[in-house]
Amino acid sequence: MQDKTTELFRSASVPRAVISNIIPSIISMLMVLLYNLADTYFIGQTKDAFKVAAVSVATPAFLIFMAVGMLFGIGGTSLISRTLGKGDHEKAKCISSFCFWTGLVCGILSMAGIWIFSRPICLLIGASADTLDYTMQYLNIVSLSIPFLIVSNSFSHIIRSEGRAKTAMAGMIIGNLINIVFDPILILWFDWGVAGAAVATVLGNLFSAVFYLSHLLSKKSMLSIRPRDYRIGNGIATGVLAIGIPASLNSILMSVSNIVINNFMGDHGDMAVAGLGVAMKVNMIVVMLLIGLGSGIQPLLGYCFGARNKERYMAVLKFSLCLAFGLSAVMTVICYAFAGPLVTAFLDDQNAYDFSMSFARIYIYSGPVIGILFVMINAIQSTGAALPSLILSISRQGILYIPILLIFNSFHTPRMLAMAQPTTDYLAAALACVLFAITIRKYFRSPEFANPTPKNETA
Repeated sequence: MQDKTTELFRSASVPRAVISNIIPSIISMLMVLLYNLADTYFIGQTKDAFKVAAVSVATPAFLIFMAVGMLFGIGGTSLISRTLGKGDHEKAKCISSFCFWTGLVCGILSMAGIWIFSRPICLLIGASADTLDYTMQYLNIVSLSIPFLIVSNSFSHIIRSEGRAKTAMAGMIIGNLINIVFDPILILWFDWGVAGAAVATVLGNLFSAVFYLSHLLSKKSMLSIRPRDYRIGNGIATGVLAIGIPASLNSILMSVSNIVINNFMGDHGDMAVAGLGVAMKVNMIVVMLLIGLGSGIQPLLGYCFGARNKERYMAVLKFSLCLAFGLSAVMTVICYAFAGPLVTAFLDDQNAYDFSMSFARIYIYSGPVIGILFVMINAIQSTGAALPSLILSISRQGILYIPILLIFNSFHTPRMLAMAQPTTDYLAAALACVLFAITIRKYFRSPEFANPTPKNETA
């Protein structure tokens, strides 16, 4: 008899299964977005554009550590959902324990690295003489939360693999609400400025991690973080890393590319950097919503793949693609139309505002294809296809984006720098479709897919 937590994956109608999984995931991503917007908004209320620029500069470094959480979160989710589809619950516990303890150690080492190399890191990521002290202050404090951030970011994904999408959502909401509540108190009331934003981030990650740990230690979860369940062998480490590394590489390369564009944009002044940071926040409204849709369907696709149910897998994928395209189109129109009020909420300086409005309108050009891109990325990851995942991950923010950024920088105009991202997204979406077509031809021609009934199901 299968656990009731996976019943939705196994037998619910396709629309119900997809909607039930993506709504909590989208809400989680929107809460992440709200937290990001809140940080920038309340820092903006200090009327100091240098502080806004400092937080924008520090963000790529912070994203690198989120990428470590994504390594274990996406890699663990993919492997656990396929493992549960095959009915192997004991191995799923071992995978979960591996992700927790290895991620925690990586977080502690990363925290120490920030403390030791804070100044050179801030200079490397594009801090100027006017923003260096603020950037160092923010990054040093935020580094305290890196172990909690990795645990929280990992298990916000992994818990969905056992069919607990609402629990995963609740953890994200709790962490982000804590951050949002403390932002105005610490930034404005206590007048801590950038330090207040950083402390609020630490508290949010701490509460989120504690919530997930309480769930994993309860009897409600089929997963485990017990040291005795920790395993590296039996394909666990390689299975997690095979999908996790490409997923985290995408996030790391996103940080690297943000560092590159911040440095290039710095040639046009700190107000251009501040404007770019706010434009990215506006664009995140579309991006985070569609990331939520894509990541929400991955456990469902992974379960269908593990259960060797090709018909259900393809039905879920087709429904998700249609939903993603419609959502992309609607959100693109909304964000383009309301870019002005959104930018005004964050920036008071007229020069920074002009930059941000121009950049925001350009970034939104990616909207029509970004949903298809994220669905395809998660569909590839759900199969455990390591090479296509790796190719796509290093292409979108690396092989494609950075050369395009270098070419567009030669025009010496900030608008052309901003155009590099939508140009890359269209090329990446086309590449994702090609890689997925190759992946399904390779994996779905296997004789195993001739019989969609997995070994743990009964008639």
